[in-house]
Amino acid sequence: MFMWVLDRSSKLPLFQQIINQIIESIQNGTLSAGDKLPPERKLAEMYGVNRSTVNHALEELVSLGWIVRRQGSGTEVAKGRWGSRQTPDYHWRRLTNLTAPQDPFIEKINELKNTQKTLDLFTGDLPTELIPDFQFPAITWEQVIQEEKKVTKTGYLPLKELIQKNAAKNLGISMDGQDLLITSGSTQGILLLLQTLLQFGDCIATEEPSFLFSLPLFQYLGIRVEGIPCDSEGIQPEKLEKQILAKKIKLLYLNPSFQNPTGRSMSLKRRKEILALCQKYTLPIVEDDVFSELAFAKTPPKLKELAPQQVIYLGSLSKIFGSSIKIGWLIAPKALIENLANAKQRLDAETTIFPQLLATAALRSPDYQQQHQRLIQELKTRSDDFSKTLARFAPEWTAVPINGGLYYWLSWHGNTITRSFWQKFLDRKLLIAPSFLFSDDTSSMRINYTRMDRKDLLDFCKQLEYITNDWQKIASNSKKTN
Repeated sequence: MFMWVLDRSSKLPLFQQIINQIIESIQNGTLSAGDKLPPERKLAEMYGVNRSTVNHALEELVSLGWIVRRQGSGTEVAKGRWGSRQTPDYHWRRLTNLTAPQDPFIEKINELKNTQKTLDLFTGDLPTELIPDFQFPAITWEQVIQEEKKVTKTGYLPLKELIQKNAAKNLGISMDGQDLLITSGSTQGILLLLQTLLQFGDCIATEEPSFLFSLPLFQYLGIRVEGIPCDSEGIQPEKLEKQILAKKIKLLYLNPSFQNPTGRSMSLKRRKEILALCQKYTLPIVEDDVFSELAFAKTPPKLKELAPQQVIYLGSLSKIFGSSIKIGWLIAPKALIENLANAKQRLDAETTIFPQLLATAALRSPDYQQQHQRLIQELKTRSDDFSKTLARFAPEWTAVPINGGLYYWLSWHGNTITRSFWQKFLDRKLLIAPSFLFSDDTSSMRINYTRMDRKDLLDFCKQLEYITNDWQKIASNSKKTN
Protein backbone atom coordinates (compact mmCIF):
# COMPACT_ATOMS: atom_id res chain seq x y z
CA MET A 1 0.00 0.00 0.00
CA PHE A 2 1.01 3.64 0.20
CA MET A 3 2.00 5.91 3.07
CA TRP A 4 -0.92 6.98 5.23
CA VAL A 5 0.64 10.25 6.40
CA LEU A 6 -0.64 13.79 5.89
CA ASP A 7 1.40 16.95 6.33
CA ARG A 8 -0.51 18.91 8.98
CA SER A 9 1.77 21.93 8.51
CA SER A 10 1.01 22.19 4.77
CA LYS A 11 -1.31 24.90 3.46
CA LEU A 12 -2.78 22.31 1.09
CA PRO A 13 -6.19 21.09 2.33
CA LEU A 14 -6.20 17.58 3.83
CA PHE A 15 -8.66 16.21 1.25
CA GLN A 16 -6.37 17.52 -1.54
CA GLN A 17 -3.36 15.78 0.04
CA ILE A 18 -5.32 12.51 0.07
CA ILE A 19 -6.22 13.00 -3.61
CA ASN A 20 -2.61 13.69 -4.59
CA GLN A 21 -1.31 10.75 -2.57
CA ILE A 22 -3.72 8.25 -4.14
CA ILE A 23 -3.03 9.55 -7.68
CA GLU A 24 0.73 9.30 -7.09
CA SER A 25 0.33 5.71 -5.87
CA ILE A 26 -1.58 4.82 -9.05
CA GLN A 27 0.98 6.55 -11.27
CA ASN A 28 3.99 4.82 -9.69
CA GLY A 29 2.32 1.40 -9.81
CA THR A 30 1.82 0.92 -6.06
CA LEU A 31 -1.90 0.76 -6.81
CA SER A 32 -2.96 -1.02 -10.01
CA ALA A 33 -6.19 -1.00 -11.99
CA GLY A 34 -8.79 -3.07 -10.14
CA ASP A 35 -7.09 -2.83 -6.74
CA LYS A 36 -9.53 -2.12 -3.95
CA LEU A 37 -9.04 0.76 -1.54
CA PRO A 38 -9.80 0.29 2.16
CA PRO A 39 -13.34 1.20 3.25
CA GLU A 40 -14.05 4.87 3.88
CA ARG A 41 -14.08 4.39 7.66
CA LYS A 42 -10.74 2.58 7.59
CA LEU A 43 -9.17 5.30 5.44
CA ALA A 44 -10.39 7.95 7.88
CA GLU A 45 -8.72 6.06 10.75
CA MET A 46 -5.46 5.61 8.84
CA TYR A 47 -5.28 9.29 7.88
CA GLY A 48 -6.54 10.53 11.23
CA VAL A 49 -9.31 12.61 9.69
CA ASN A 50 -13.10 12.52 9.74
CA ARG A 51 -15.05 10.52 7.18
CA SER A 52 -16.39 13.60 5.42
CA THR A 53 -12.82 14.58 4.44
CA VAL A 54 -12.17 11.12 3.00
CA ASN A 55 -15.54 11.11 1.24
CA HIS A 56 -14.76 14.51 -0.34
CA ALA A 57 -11.41 13.19 -1.63
CA LEU A 58 -12.92 9.99 -3.01
CA GLU A 59 -15.77 11.80 -4.78
CA GLU A 60 -13.23 14.12 -6.42
CA LEU A 61 -11.19 11.11 -7.57
CA VAL A 62 -14.33 9.53 -9.04
CA SER A 63 -15.14 12.70 -11.00
CA LEU A 64 -11.53 12.88 -12.23
CA GLY A 65 -11.68 9.27 -13.49
CA TRP A 66 -9.11 7.68 -11.17
CA ILE A 67 -11.36 5.44 -9.06
CA VAL A 68 -14.78 3.77 -9.23
CA ARG A 69 -17.21 3.48 -6.31
CA ARG A 70 -19.98 0.88 -6.42
CA GLN A 71 -22.68 0.30 -3.84
CA GLY A 72 -21.91 -2.95 -2.04
CA SER A 73 -18.60 -3.51 -3.89
CA GLY A 74 -16.43 -0.79 -2.38
CA THR A 75 -13.92 1.49 -4.04
CA GLU A 76 -11.34 0.37 -6.61
CA VAL A 77 -8.82 1.88 -9.03
CA ALA A 78 -10.44 2.53 -12.42
CA LYS A 79 -9.52 0.13 -15.21
CA GLY A 80 -8.13 1.43 -18.51
CA ARG A 81 -8.77 4.83 -20.09
CA TRP A 82 -5.57 6.36 -18.72
CA GLY A 83 -5.71 9.28 -21.13
CA SER A 84 -9.19 10.36 -20.06
CA ARG A 85 -8.26 10.80 -16.39
CA GLN A 86 -8.05 14.37 -15.17
CA THR A 87 -5.63 16.05 -12.78
CA PRO A 88 -6.95 18.20 -9.94
CA ASP A 89 -4.28 20.87 -10.48
CA TYR A 90 -5.11 21.33 -14.17
CA HIS A 91 -5.10 25.13 -14.30
CA TRP A 92 -1.47 25.84 -13.44
CA ARG A 93 -0.12 22.83 -15.33
CA ARG A 94 -1.96 23.90 -18.48
CA LEU A 95 -0.05 27.19 -18.44
CA THR A 96 3.35 25.53 -18.25
CA ASN A 97 3.32 22.40 -20.42
CA LEU A 98 1.34 19.51 -21.80
CA THR A 99 3.53 16.77 -20.32
CA ALA A 100 1.33 14.27 -18.53
CA PRO A 101 2.15 11.08 -16.62
CA GLN A 102 2.04 7.94 -18.74
CA ASP A 103 0.50 4.63 -17.94
CA PRO A 104 3.11 2.56 -16.02
CA PHE A 105 2.82 -0.20 -18.65
CA ILE A 106 3.88 2.25 -21.41
CA GLU A 107 6.75 3.46 -19.24
CA LYS A 108 8.02 -0.11 -19.00
CA ILE A 109 7.69 -0.52 -22.77
CA ASN A 110 9.78 2.60 -23.33
CA GLU A 111 12.45 1.21 -21.02
CA LEU A 112 12.61 -2.04 -23.03
CA LYS A 113 12.43 -0.61 -26.56
CA ASN A 114 16.17 -0.31 -27.13
CA THR A 115 17.25 -3.48 -25.34
CA GLN A 116 18.57 -6.47 -27.26
CA LYS A 117 16.33 -9.23 -28.58
CA THR A 118 13.17 -7.19 -28.03
CA LEU A 119 10.37 -7.57 -30.57
CA ASP A 120 8.59 -4.21 -30.75
CA LEU A 121 5.00 -4.69 -31.93
CA PHE A 122 3.80 -1.69 -29.93
CA THR A 123 5.25 1.21 -31.92
CA GLY A 124 2.87 2.75 -34.46
CA ASP A 125 5.37 3.04 -37.31
CA LEU A 126 6.50 0.89 -40.21
CA PRO A 127 9.80 -0.91 -39.66
CA THR A 128 12.76 0.92 -41.15
CA GLU A 129 13.29 -1.64 -43.93
CA LEU A 130 9.79 -1.02 -45.33
CA ILE A 131 9.88 2.78 -45.43
CA PRO A 132 10.24 3.88 -49.09
CA ASP A 133 13.75 5.07 -49.98
CA PHE A 134 14.00 8.23 -52.07
CA GLN A 135 16.91 10.20 -53.49
CA PHE A 136 16.57 13.80 -52.35
CA PRO A 137 18.05 16.48 -54.59
CA ALA A 138 20.93 18.59 -53.28
CA ILE A 139 19.77 22.03 -52.18
CA THR A 140 21.71 25.14 -51.25
CA TRP A 141 20.93 27.46 -48.38
CA GLU A 142 20.00 30.14 -50.88
CA GLN A 143 17.47 27.78 -52.45
CA VAL A 144 16.00 27.04 -49.02
CA ILE A 145 15.55 30.78 -48.47
CA GLN A 146 13.82 31.07 -51.84
CA GLU A 147 11.51 28.15 -51.07
CA GLU A 148 10.61 29.67 -47.70
CA LYS A 149 9.00 32.53 -49.61
CA LYS A 150 6.39 29.97 -50.76
CA VAL A 151 5.38 29.22 -47.16
CA THR A 152 2.08 30.73 -46.05
CA LYS A 153 0.50 30.41 -42.62
CA THR A 154 -1.30 27.29 -43.90
CA GLY A 155 1.87 25.61 -45.19
CA TYR A 156 4.36 25.24 -48.05
CA LEU A 157 2.35 25.87 -51.23
CA PRO A 158 3.96 23.19 -53.49
CA LEU A 159 3.27 20.53 -50.82
CA LYS A 160 -0.29 21.77 -50.32
CA GLU A 161 -0.93 21.50 -54.06
CA LEU A 162 0.36 17.90 -54.17
CA ILE A 163 -1.77 16.82 -51.20
CA GLN A 164 -4.86 18.56 -52.58
CA LYS A 165 -4.46 16.83 -55.94
CA ASN A 166 -4.11 13.46 -54.21
CA ALA A 167 -7.18 14.20 -52.05
CA ALA A 168 -9.25 14.92 -55.15
CA LYS A 169 -7.90 12.05 -57.27
CA ASN A 170 -7.51 9.19 -54.79
CA LEU A 171 -9.66 10.12 -51.80
CA GLY A 172 -12.65 11.63 -53.58
CA ILE A 173 -12.40 14.84 -51.53
CA SER A 174 -13.34 18.04 -53.34
CA MET A 175 -11.52 21.22 -52.31
CA ASP A 176 -14.48 23.40 -53.34
CA GLY A 177 -15.02 25.79 -50.42
CA GLN A 178 -12.31 23.96 -48.48
CA ASP A 179 -8.71 24.70 -47.53
CA LEU A 180 -5.80 22.65 -46.24
CA LEU A 181 -3.51 23.29 -43.27
CA ILE A 182 -0.13 21.56 -43.00
CA THR A 183 0.72 20.40 -39.46
CA SER A 184 3.71 18.79 -37.76
CA GLY A 185 2.15 15.35 -37.73
CA SER A 186 -1.41 14.27 -36.96
CA THR A 187 -1.04 14.78 -33.19
CA GLN A 188 -0.51 18.51 -33.69
CA GLY A 189 -3.66 18.54 -35.79
CA ILE A 190 -5.61 16.89 -32.96
CA LEU A 191 -4.25 19.39 -30.46
CA LEU A 192 -5.15 22.36 -32.65
CA LEU A 193 -8.71 21.12 -33.07
CA LEU A 194 -9.17 20.53 -29.35
CA GLN A 195 -7.79 23.94 -28.41
CA THR A 196 -9.75 25.79 -31.10
CA LEU A 197 -13.13 24.05 -31.03
CA LEU A 198 -13.47 23.04 -27.36
CA GLN A 199 -13.29 24.53 -23.89
CA PHE A 200 -12.32 23.17 -20.49
CA GLY A 201 -14.99 20.72 -19.32
CA ASP A 202 -16.35 19.93 -22.82
CA CYS A 203 -16.98 16.33 -23.82
CA ILE A 204 -16.13 14.57 -27.08
CA ALA A 205 -17.26 11.13 -28.23
CA THR A 206 -15.21 8.48 -29.99
CA GLU A 207 -15.22 4.75 -30.68
CA GLU A 208 -14.58 2.34 -27.84
CA PRO A 209 -11.89 1.08 -27.86
CA SER A 210 -9.93 4.06 -29.19
CA PHE A 211 -6.33 5.24 -29.19
CA LEU A 212 -7.59 8.59 -27.82
CA PHE A 213 -7.86 6.97 -24.39
CA SER A 214 -4.10 6.34 -24.44
CA LEU A 215 -3.31 10.05 -25.02
CA PRO A 216 -2.60 11.91 -21.74
CA LEU A 217 -3.11 15.38 -23.24
CA PHE A 218 -6.86 15.32 -22.48
CA GLN A 219 -6.07 15.51 -18.77
CA TYR A 220 -4.37 18.85 -19.18
CA LEU A 221 -6.88 20.33 -21.58
CA GLY A 222 -9.68 19.40 -19.21
CA ILE A 223 -11.62 17.65 -21.98
CA ARG A 224 -13.67 14.54 -21.25
CA VAL A 225 -13.68 11.61 -23.67
CA GLU A 226 -16.78 9.42 -23.89
CA GLY A 227 -16.38 6.00 -25.49
CA ILE A 228 -19.24 4.68 -27.64
CA PRO A 229 -19.56 0.89 -28.13
CA CYS A 230 -18.90 -0.54 -31.60
CA ASP A 231 -20.03 -3.62 -33.48
CA SER A 232 -18.66 -5.23 -36.65
CA GLU A 233 -19.89 -2.29 -38.77
CA GLY A 234 -18.50 0.47 -36.57
CA ILE A 235 -19.71 2.87 -33.89
CA GLN A 236 -23.33 2.17 -32.87
CA PRO A 237 -25.76 5.02 -33.78
CA GLU A 238 -28.32 4.35 -31.04
CA LYS A 239 -25.61 4.34 -28.34
CA LEU A 240 -24.11 7.52 -29.79
CA GLU A 241 -27.45 9.32 -29.81
CA LYS A 242 -28.06 8.39 -26.19
CA GLN A 243 -24.72 9.95 -25.16
CA ILE A 244 -25.21 13.04 -27.35
CA LEU A 245 -28.32 13.79 -25.30
CA ALA A 246 -26.97 12.70 -21.91
CA LYS A 247 -23.43 14.13 -22.04
CA LYS A 248 -23.89 17.16 -24.32
CA ILE A 249 -21.27 15.91 -26.77
CA LYS A 250 -19.55 18.78 -28.61
CA LEU A 251 -17.51 16.80 -31.17
CA LEU A 252 -17.39 13.29 -32.64
CA TYR A 253 -13.91 11.92 -33.34
CA LEU A 254 -13.86 8.91 -35.67
CA ASN A 255 -11.21 6.68 -37.18
CA PRO A 256 -13.49 4.95 -39.74
CA SER A 257 -10.84 3.24 -41.91
CA PHE A 258 -8.41 0.76 -40.26
CA GLN A 259 -9.37 2.00 -36.82
CA ASN A 260 -6.71 2.31 -34.14
CA PRO A 261 -6.51 -0.05 -32.26
CA THR A 262 -8.90 -2.65 -33.78
CA GLY A 263 -8.02 -2.34 -37.49
CA ARG A 264 -11.72 -2.44 -38.39
CA SER A 265 -13.27 -0.33 -41.14
CA MET A 266 -16.75 1.19 -40.86
CA SER A 267 -19.29 0.00 -43.42
CA LEU A 268 -20.78 2.45 -45.94
CA LYS A 269 -24.24 1.91 -44.44
CA ARG A 270 -22.98 2.80 -40.97
CA ARG A 271 -21.09 5.86 -42.27
CA LYS A 272 -24.32 7.22 -43.74
CA GLU A 273 -26.24 6.48 -40.52
CA ILE A 274 -23.69 8.32 -38.39
CA LEU A 275 -23.62 11.31 -40.74
CA ALA A 276 -27.42 11.54 -40.66
CA LEU A 277 -27.44 11.38 -36.87
CA CYS A 278 -24.79 14.08 -36.55
CA GLN A 279 -26.63 16.29 -39.03
CA LYS A 280 -29.72 15.93 -36.87
CA TYR A 281 -27.85 17.32 -33.85
CA THR A 282 -25.48 19.62 -35.84
CA LEU A 283 -22.54 17.73 -34.36
CA PRO A 284 -19.19 18.28 -36.14
CA ILE A 285 -17.09 15.22 -37.01
CA VAL A 286 -13.33 14.80 -37.14
CA GLU A 287 -12.38 12.01 -39.56
CA ASP A 288 -8.95 10.66 -38.67
CA ASP A 289 -7.74 8.94 -41.85
CA VAL A 290 -3.99 8.67 -41.26
CA PHE A 291 -3.89 5.07 -42.57
CA SER A 292 -5.52 5.86 -45.92
CA GLU A 293 -2.30 5.24 -47.88
CA LEU A 294 -1.97 1.73 -46.40
CA ALA A 295 -5.13 0.19 -47.90
CA PHE A 296 -4.93 -3.22 -49.61
CA ALA A 297 -8.09 -2.51 -51.62
CA LYS A 298 -10.64 0.23 -52.22
CA THR A 299 -12.33 1.48 -49.05
CA PRO A 300 -15.85 2.96 -48.64
CA PRO A 301 -16.15 6.68 -49.43
CA LYS A 302 -14.59 9.02 -46.90
CA LEU A 303 -16.92 10.79 -44.49
CA LYS A 304 -15.43 14.00 -45.87
CA GLU A 305 -16.54 13.03 -49.38
CA LEU A 306 -20.07 12.25 -48.17
CA ALA A 307 -20.50 15.41 -46.05
CA PRO A 308 -17.77 17.97 -46.89
CA GLN A 309 -19.21 20.84 -44.82
CA GLN A 310 -19.77 18.73 -41.72
CA VAL A 311 -16.50 16.80 -41.55
CA ILE A 312 -12.96 17.88 -40.70
CA TYR A 313 -10.48 15.56 -42.39
CA LEU A 314 -7.18 14.62 -40.76
CA GLY A 315 -4.41 12.99 -42.83
CA SER A 316 -0.72 12.19 -42.46
CA LEU A 317 2.40 11.16 -44.39
CA SER A 318 4.16 9.89 -41.26
CA LYS A 319 2.65 6.40 -41.56
CA ILE A 320 4.42 5.94 -44.92
CA PHE A 321 7.62 7.97 -44.53
CA GLY A 322 8.14 7.33 -40.82
CA SER A 323 7.92 9.62 -37.83
CA SER A 324 11.12 11.44 -38.85
CA ILE A 325 9.05 13.30 -41.49
CA LYS A 326 6.30 14.68 -39.27
CA ILE A 327 3.83 15.95 -41.84
CA GLY A 328 0.09 15.89 -41.32
CA TRP A 329 -2.77 18.01 -42.61
CA LEU A 330 -6.31 19.14 -41.95
CA ILE A 331 -8.95 19.73 -44.65
CA ALA A 332 -11.91 21.80 -43.52
CA PRO A 333 -14.09 24.73 -44.64
CA LYS A 334 -11.96 27.79 -45.37
CA ALA A 335 -13.18 29.84 -42.40
CA LEU A 336 -12.23 27.07 -39.95
CA ILE A 337 -8.80 26.57 -41.54
CA GLU A 338 -8.22 30.31 -41.17
CA ASN A 339 -8.99 30.07 -37.44
CA LEU A 340 -6.81 26.97 -37.03
CA ALA A 341 -3.91 28.60 -38.86
CA ASN A 342 -4.18 31.67 -36.63
CA ALA A 343 -4.23 29.47 -33.53
CA LYS A 344 -1.16 27.62 -34.81
CA GLN A 345 0.70 30.92 -35.14
CA ARG A 346 -0.38 32.09 -31.67
CA LEU A 347 0.92 28.85 -30.17
CA ASP A 348 4.22 29.27 -32.03
CA ALA A 349 3.64 25.77 -33.46
CA GLU A 350 5.37 26.40 -36.77
CA THR A 351 5.88 23.49 -39.18
CA THR A 352 9.44 24.04 -40.38
CA ILE A 353 10.36 24.14 -44.07
CA PHE A 354 12.71 21.15 -44.05
CA PRO A 355 10.22 18.26 -43.50
CA GLN A 356 7.90 19.95 -45.98
CA LEU A 357 10.70 20.07 -48.59
CA LEU A 358 11.50 16.38 -47.97
CA ALA A 359 7.84 15.37 -48.24
CA THR A 360 7.43 17.38 -51.46
CA ALA A 361 10.51 15.78 -53.01
CA ALA A 362 9.29 12.29 -52.07
CA LEU A 363 5.79 12.82 -53.50
CA ARG A 364 7.29 14.23 -56.71
CA SER A 365 9.71 11.34 -57.10
CA PRO A 366 9.14 9.52 -60.45
CA ASP A 367 9.15 6.13 -58.70
CA TYR A 368 6.87 7.13 -55.80
CA GLN A 369 3.88 5.16 -57.11
CA GLN A 370 6.03 2.12 -57.82
CA GLN A 371 7.55 2.18 -54.33
CA HIS A 372 4.13 2.68 -52.79
CA GLN A 373 2.75 -0.36 -54.61
CA ARG A 374 5.70 -2.47 -53.48
CA LEU A 375 5.03 -1.38 -49.90
CA ILE A 376 1.35 -2.35 -50.12
CA GLN A 377 2.22 -5.75 -51.60
CA GLU A 378 4.68 -6.44 -48.79
CA LEU A 379 2.17 -5.37 -46.13
CA LYS A 380 -0.47 -7.62 -47.68
CA THR A 381 1.99 -10.54 -47.61
CA ARG A 382 2.87 -9.91 -43.97
CA SER A 383 -0.81 -9.58 -43.07
CA ASP A 384 -1.66 -12.89 -44.79
CA ASP A 385 1.28 -14.64 -43.10
CA PHE A 386 0.26 -13.34 -39.70
CA SER A 387 -3.40 -14.29 -40.17
CA LYS A 388 -2.52 -17.84 -41.26
CA THR A 389 -0.05 -18.31 -38.42
CA LEU A 390 -2.51 -17.05 -35.84
CA ALA A 391 -5.02 -19.74 -36.84
CA ARG A 392 -2.97 -22.29 -34.87
CA PHE A 393 -3.86 -20.44 -31.65
CA ALA A 394 -7.64 -20.67 -32.12
CA PRO A 395 -9.98 -20.80 -30.31
CA GLU A 396 -8.08 -19.15 -27.43
CA TRP A 397 -6.97 -16.24 -29.63
CA THR A 398 -9.00 -14.68 -32.45
CA ALA A 399 -8.27 -11.67 -34.64
CA VAL A 400 -10.44 -9.11 -36.40
CA PRO A 401 -9.87 -9.41 -40.20
CA ILE A 402 -8.27 -6.31 -41.71
CA ASN A 403 -7.92 -4.84 -45.20
CA GLY A 404 -5.11 -2.38 -44.56
CA GLY A 405 -3.47 -0.24 -41.89
CA LEU A 406 -0.89 -1.24 -39.30
CA TYR A 407 -2.77 -3.21 -36.67
CA TYR A 408 -4.38 -6.51 -35.77
CA TRP A 409 -6.67 -6.78 -32.74
CA LEU A 410 -6.27 -10.11 -30.93
CA SER A 411 -8.80 -11.20 -28.31
CA TRP A 412 -8.32 -13.90 -25.66
CA HIS A 413 -11.22 -16.31 -25.13
CA GLY A 414 -9.83 -18.42 -22.33
CA ASN A 415 -9.97 -17.74 -18.61
CA THR A 416 -10.49 -14.19 -17.38
CA ILE A 417 -7.24 -12.24 -17.33
CA THR A 418 -6.36 -9.12 -15.40
CA ARG A 419 -4.12 -6.19 -16.23
CA SER A 420 -1.19 -7.64 -14.28
CA PHE A 421 -1.06 -10.75 -16.50
CA TRP A 422 0.08 -8.67 -19.50
CA GLN A 423 3.42 -8.20 -17.76
CA LYS A 424 4.23 -11.71 -19.03
CA PHE A 425 4.65 -10.28 -22.54
CA LEU A 426 7.18 -7.74 -21.30
CA ASP A 427 9.00 -10.47 -19.38
CA ARG A 428 9.41 -12.26 -22.72
CA LYS A 429 10.58 -8.98 -24.36
CA LEU A 430 7.48 -8.92 -26.52
CA LEU A 431 6.13 -5.36 -26.70
CA ILE A 432 2.39 -5.21 -27.37
CA ALA A 433 -0.46 -2.79 -26.58
CA PRO A 434 -3.01 -4.36 -24.19
CA SER A 435 -6.64 -3.34 -24.52
CA PHE A 436 -6.72 -1.61 -21.13
CA LEU A 437 -4.78 1.26 -22.75
CA PHE A 438 -7.76 1.89 -25.05
CA SER A 439 -10.84 0.82 -23.07
CA ASP A 440 -12.03 -0.89 -19.88
CA ASP A 441 -11.45 -4.30 -21.47
CA THR A 442 -8.43 -6.33 -20.29
CA SER A 443 -8.57 -9.35 -22.61
CA SER A 444 -7.39 -8.08 -26.03
CA MET A 445 -4.25 -6.60 -27.52
CA ARG A 446 -3.11 -4.53 -30.48
CA ILE A 447 -0.30 -5.91 -32.63
CA ASN A 448 1.65 -3.96 -35.27
CA TYR A 449 1.99 -6.89 -37.66
CA THR A 450 4.07 -4.86 -40.16
CA ARG A 451 7.09 -5.07 -37.86
CA MET A 452 7.44 -8.84 -38.31
CA ASP A 453 9.23 -10.55 -41.16
CA ARG A 454 8.94 -14.35 -41.28
CA LYS A 455 11.78 -14.85 -38.80
CA ASP A 456 10.19 -12.41 -36.34
CA LEU A 457 6.84 -14.11 -36.86
CA LEU A 458 8.31 -17.44 -35.78
CA ASP A 459 9.71 -15.82 -32.66
CA PHE A 460 6.37 -14.17 -31.92
CA CYS A 461 4.57 -17.51 -32.21
CA LYS A 462 7.07 -19.15 -29.89
CA GLN A 463 6.58 -16.49 -27.24
CA LEU A 464 2.79 -16.40 -27.64
CA GLU A 465 2.62 -20.18 -27.29
CA TYR A 466 4.65 -20.03 -24.08
CA ILE A 467 2.44 -17.30 -22.58
CA THR A 468 -0.78 -19.03 -23.69
CA ASN A 469 0.28 -22.31 -22.07
CA ASP A 470 1.30 -20.45 -18.91
CA TRP A 471 -2.10 -18.73 -18.66
CA GLN A 472 -3.88 -22.04 -19.19
CA LYS A 473 -1.84 -23.71 -16.41
CA ILE A 474 -2.66 -20.92 -14.01
CA ALA A 475 -6.36 -21.23 -14.88
CA SER A 476 -6.25 -25.00 -14.43
CA ASN A 477 -4.52 -24.75 -11.03
CA SER A 478 -7.02 -22.09 -9.95
CA LYS A 479 -9.95 -24.41 -10.75
CA LYS A 480 -8.34 -27.27 -8.80
CA THR A 481 -7.80 -25.00 -5.79
CA ASN A 482 -11.41 -23.83 -5.88
